[in-house]
Amino acid sequence: MIKDSNILFQFEQEEIKREPPDYRSALRIFEGMWLEGKAMGVLPLKNPLEGIEVDIRVARMLNDV
Repeated sequence: MIKDSNILFQFEQEEIKREPPDYRSALRIFEGMWLEGKAMGVLPLKNPLEGIEVDIRVARMLNDV
């Protein structure tokens, strides 16, 4: 259990500085997440346009602000 979140935050920041992101590692992470989503049966989406109306309404509201 983490008792002091500041220590964890500092550790994470130091790790980020030590290990800059690169394209290959990002692609491996994405591919792993995609395969996990497929294994759970949530990817690929059955209907990718499902709920698009709500997304469009939210985008319009945010653009007006």
